[in-house]
Amino acid sequence: MNFFERQTQVRKVSARLVFLFVVAVVGIIAVVDVAAFFLLGLYEQGVGNAINVLIWITLLMLLVIVGTSFFRMLSLRNGGGGKVARSLGGVYVPEDTTDPQLRRLRNVVEEIAIASGTPVPELYLLPNERGINAFAAGWSPADAAVAVTRGTLERLNRDELQGVIAHEFSHVVNGDMRLNIRLMGVLFGILALAVVGRIALHAGRGRNGMPIVVIGLFAIIAGYIGLFCGRLIKAAVSRQREYLADASAVQFTRQTEGIAGALKKIGGLDAGSRLRSGKADDVSHMLFGEGRGFSSLFATHPPLPKRIQQLDPSFNPEELQELQQRWSSRPPDGMAEDAALGLAEGAPVAPQASAPQTPQRIPVSPQDVVAGIGDPSAGSYAQGQQLLSRIPAELRERAHRVDTVVPLVYGLLVAADDQARQHQQAALTGTYGQAFADAVAAEAATLRGLDPELRLPLAELAFSALRRREPENLEQIMTTVGELVRADGRVDVFEYCLSTLLHTELHEVLYHRPPWRERRQRLGDKTTAHAVARLFAVFARIGSDDPAAGQAAYDAGMGRVLPGASIPFAVPREGLISLDEVWPLLDGLHGQDEARLVEGLVLVISNDGVMTVAELELLRTVCALLHAPLPPQATAAHPTGPVPGEAQQS
Repeated sequence: MNFFERQTQVRKVSARLVFLFVVAVVGIIAVVDVAAFFLLGLYEQGVGNAINVLIWITLLMLLVIVGTSFFRMLSLRNGGGGKVARSLGGVYVPEDTTDPQLRRLRNVVEEIAIASGTPVPELYLLPNERGINAFAAGWSPADAAVAVTRGTLERLNRDELQGVIAHEFSHVVNGDMRLNIRLMGVLFGILALAVVGRIALHAGRGRNGMPIVVIGLFAIIAGYIGLFCGRLIKAAVSRQREYLADASAVQFTRQTEGIAGALKKIGGLDAGSRLRSGKADDVSHMLFGEGRGFSSLFATHPPLPKRIQQLDPSFNPEELQELQQRWSSRPPDGMAEDAALGLAEGAPVAPQASAPQTPQRIPVSPQDVVAGIGDPSAGSYAQGQQLLSRIPAELRERAHRVDTVVPLVYGLLVAADDQARQHQQAALTGTYGQAFADAVAAEAATLRGLDPELRLPLAELAFSALRRREPENLEQIMTTVGELVRADGRVDVFEYCLSTLLHTELHEVLYHRPPWRERRQRLGDKTTAHAVARLFAVFARIGSDDPAAGQAAYDAGMGRVLPGASIPFAVPREGLISLDEVWPLLDGLHGQDEARLVEGLVLVISNDGVMTVAELELLRTVCALLHAPLPPQATAAHPTGPVPGEAQQS
């Protein structure tokens, strides 16, 4: 099952969630209406009067359930994943932390984010939780947060920590986070009746309060029926997705010992995976391990021994008892295990020199690229580590700091042309002052020696600190990035990729939705077909200055995606800028249509059998805008001469 098939499955699960919600609501209302019919003596009144009372009771319950579900979901969506983490006592882990345990955690998260092609999420620690657990929350990858417990940091070694974080990233990539937010909203609405009932009971004390007390009792009964239904829904939705996330983590890290070791430590330690927070029930379906000890009927996770046996068939459940005895007096220490295994505690890999290189051509297979989307392998993880290790340490440090990240990002966009650079300096001075403009110029001078392949990974690393700026600062950053890109009247591939990614991701951070309205589209629609043709034409132009080669590349892509279409090859005069109009149409494609589109893109840019770094940057940008994260491709390629299409007129 590839990424696009999993996305289709998530939509089916979402539809099933809606169905279960409707069934639960109908059942609750039916029980309450029957109880009201007898307890209020409606059978002794006229049929018309009885029906009117039951209609009002039904409408009131629907208003409470649906209204509170909607507002809870909206609140969670607008707060991002960080709101969920903070509600459980989560403390933000700074990008420039020097604490060895937190530095190790952040290194692992950044490596996996780069390797999976997703933005670096917000990172939180639950400092008062001694159990081993973690969760990912958010509406989209751009506003995602990953939280881990203190027990996870202290008890797991680096391999085990990688397994847990890779498991959580599987939920980020596969769209489980949005499903989980919806599930939290649905359950909150169902349980809200119990809260209304308690309020009614309190208000009904005193003379003539019996009708209100009866209504309160009805609501409490309905609320606890809802609690039963809600736990069943959580169990039905969550269990199978935990198996999938475990398997994805193994594929990603290419070793079972990490995640299996984490699960064994959960079973062998007294604290297990339990959370002490009173709000643990709200997020139980999001957690890496069971946060509460529910019966098998309500359990949101498969039994622990079964999860371990799925990863390690030779595992004997009796081993957990041996581990419990061994660790009862001396619990494991993750950092000490790292030292014994020779695993680094600081930077992920020693930094390597990074000199500018001639543009590379990267061998590529369209089928392999599509298969890798949203499905990072151990090779992707190694590539992510390697990319980060090649970024000089001083650049990584400035990318991690809130006070230096903005000049660094602007420095990536400073033009090589003197006249354009002067325009950029004037714009920066007018907005931020001379000292800031000088800092950007200094960053630009340093960044000219950076391998072009490392520019986007550096920007992705910087996104985490950038996101922590105040909202008004983020608005100004988006405006300034546009001014820097347009300063010389030209937009090259990197400028377009960086500015588009920044604008889209920061917009999602601020407004928790893409810059365009989300809507479903199909490849067969006329407007969508013309958007595809425009995208393919621009890609074909970037790959070659030769009109015949461009036509051949365009035809290859169109033949795969829209074989019956007769849209001529025509490169828009606006070049890359013209693509801004296609994203609202293409982001709404269904799973398999999206897969065909990406395969067609790869056919266009690899019509000569290879991709340049510029083409790969644009492909990763397109996939990010389509919410189909593309892991980094191996760059074991031979350098060649100048590559056509490295820059385009806007």
